[in-house]
Amino acid sequence: MNTSELDIPLIEMRGITKSFGAVQALRGANLRLMHNEVLGLVGDNAAGKSTLMKILTGVHQLDGGEILFEKDKISFDSPRDSRAKGIEMIYQNLALAPNLDVVSNVFLGREKSTGVVSKLLGWLDEDLMEKETRELLNRLKINIQSLRVNVERMSGGQQQAVAIARAVAFQARVVIMDEPTAALAVKEAGKVLDIINHLRDSGVSVIVISHRLQDIFDVADRVMVLRSGETIADEKVADTSMDKIVKYIVGG
Repeated sequence: MNTSELDIPLIEMRGITKSFGAVQALRGANLRLMHNEVLGLVGDNAAGKSTLMKILTGVHQLDGGEILFEKDKISFDSPRDSRAKGIEMIYQNLALAPNLDVVSNVFLGREKSTGVVSKLLGWLDEDLMEKETRELLNRLKINIQSLRVNVERMSGGQQQAVAIARAVAFQARVVIMDEPTAALAVKEAGKVLDIINHLRDSGVSVIVISHRLQDIFDVADRVMVLRSGETIADEKVADTSMDKIVKYIVGG
């Protein structure tokens, strides 16, 4: 991809509106995500962050506005549509299967079989999936000793790492993370931020929703603020401050 192509936003959301009955959740929100970028998405509770991301991932359909993917206008009727474009979302609850191991979680719903007979009988190629899982974790610089440990026995940081690995296992171009460090201690949160940096370096764009502004300032290139369903700020992290962003959030 040449420099001029990198200057074209990967995703643009323009004038997005969404109502749920009498409640107007989004009032013309805008969002721009560039290639190889980490965007911090912040705002108070009920600011519209989750609704905007659910529209981007096809969970909700917009009432007004438009979404562009590399300049082409698109619409998502379901999460399957957005996933086909390489957009993955990791929710705060991670949606992992706690009684399954790392390999099973990474390939959950997309298991692999080799050979006609194996596919007909539903036999899984466990060796292949384990090999590809290990290669994926190595690329992301995620250190998990045993891939056959049930994730319920792993730390919160390790579980977050497994969720990230699953999201990027199938050519993801955009990964959206909802409060990825909220339940983590400082050391484990730092490891998750390292993975986010590595995703950007490997060509994946990331949207991080977080109330922990320090994490946003540690990892993001830009920060966007939603308030009452509207985009009220979109600034480079290097050109702003946490105090300024807090004032945007609370309306000061």
